[in-house]
Parts: sequence; structure tokens; C-alpha cells
Amino acid sequence: MSSAKTSLALLAFALSASTTSCASAPKDEAALAMQEAMKPASPEERAAANRADPLTRANFWAKENLKDGEDLTVSLEFARALREIGSHERALDVLSRALIVHPESADALMLFGRIQMALGDVTTAGRAFHRATEVGPERAETWAALGTTFDREGQHKLAQTAYQRALELEPLRTTTLTNYGLSLVLTGDLPGAEAKLRQAAANADAGARVTENLALVLGLQGRFEDMKTVSGAAAPEQVVDQNVALLRALIQPARSWDALAEKPAPVRVAEAVTKAETPTSAPVTGDDAAEPEAPQRTLRLRN
Repeated sequence: MSSAKTSLALLAFALSASTTSCASAPKDEAALAMQEAMKPASPEERAAANRADPLTRANFWAKENLKDGEDLTVSLEFARALREIGSHERALDVLSRALIVHPESADALMLFGRIQMALGDVTTAGRAFHRATEVGPERAETWAALGTTFDREGQHKLAQTAYQRALELEPLRTTTLTNYGLSLVLTGDLPGAEAKLRQAAANADAGARVTENLALVLGLQGRFEDMKTVSGAAAPEQVVDQNVALLRALIQPARSWDALAEKPAPVRVAEAVTKAETPTSAPVTGDDAAEPEAPQRTLRLRN
């Protein structure tokens, strides 16, 4: 082959190689960009997102969930964020899919149950909490949450058995002591209820509602001076006196129904105190959040 033909062949090969390289470069860059976009966020990025406002958290975890829908941690954080912005149905959908992959996750079961309780589906919540006690029998909150569903359904003895199991695991748990005490009120055991509520009120994390419930149980036993002493630490004297007078009238057997019906509505001690229980930090979105409330009128099961 002549030198001229050789030079032309080499030039053609060089042009061909250059064209192929230019064509594949955008594809390689796109693939790299896609891989980068699908990388999970770093621990620092996740921590920063969880310090943001609820909507920002929800958007962040939605993106993480798209990257890996089977990551349990991501599913839980996404569901919590959705719950906080009021998107309960979507949160349940996320948890339902997570439980298909992780059927023995007590955290997912507890969160699923809490959302169902908030929506008023006590039966479904009870099933979730019961399953949580099976996969996480060593966790006090699973038994305590199950107890609240039994109380909501009027099965107070079963509720008390669940609370007892929770307290065996965590004897000083304030929410469990409070709910156990109010469950005992519903079965007429006022001295037992007082004992549990006194234990709860002695804890550092007990708020005004625990004190209020204890005061009302004392009043139901006719111990009005004790009721005033307990209530006085959390409410103005005038409110305490109104509560005592009303409760005294309600439990006097000589009163007729017509006379009771004319009485004003009970003054709630909790309404008279300042927002002592309102958290100043970001809302608790973790799995250690208290179990749901049972039904209430004047007496409250503590949230």
C-alpha cells in the first residue's frame, strides 16, 4: 500500500474512533449521573433533614423511599413524616408495603397501630399491637399500647393484664401507670387507681394531666381536702374549689337527676394551667412516642 493510502486509512480510523467516543460520552455521563442520584443520602444529610420542617422532611424521605422502597429505616422515617403532615392514609400505605418485606418489625407494627388508633380503627390497631407483642415481647410499649385498645373496647380486665406485663418490663413508665390507674377506675377499684396514679405523678415527666386525674380519683373517694391539696399544685385556687364543689355534688346520692342536670359542665384543671406540657423542641416522631389514649370524658388516659 502506498504511503498516501496508508495516511488516508489512518485518518479515517482516527475520525471513526473520535466519533464513537463522542457518541458514548453522553451516555456514560448520564449513567454516572443516574448512579449518583440513586445513592442513599449520607447520615449527615438525613440528620439535617430530620431537623427541618415537617413538609421538608416528608419530601426528603419521599425521595429516599424512591431510591430504595425496601429500606426499613427509610420507610419508617417516611411514614412518620407523612403522619406529621396529616397524610395518614399514605403513611399506612408506606407501612403496609414495608411490612410485606419486614413482617416482624415491631417498629413498623407499632407505628401502623398508632396511626390506625388516630383514625379511630381500634380493631385494626389492636391486631397490629398484638402482633407487635409477639415479635417484640420484651418491649414495654407494645404491651402498653395493646392495653389501650382493650380499654377502648371495654375489655378492662384484659387491658389491666397488658399494663401489668408492660410494667414488669418498665416499672416506672408514666403513661402506662396512668392508663393502668384510669383502667382501674373503670372497674371500680379506686384505691388501686390512686396507687398507680400516685406512682405516675411522682415521676419527673408527669404533667398536669396526671395530677388532675389523681385529684379526681381522690374526689371520687370523697376525699375532698386531699383533692384540693393535689390540685392546688397545678391550678388556681378558684378552679380547684369549683372542681371540688361540682364533684361533691355529683357523688352525693341524695341529689336527683334533675338537680345534677342543672349543674355546669366540669371545669378541667388542665385548661386552667399554662402550657406546662407543651414541648419547646421539635415534635417527637420516633418510636418511643407514648401509646395512644383510651376514651375519656373528665378522666384522661395520658397521651
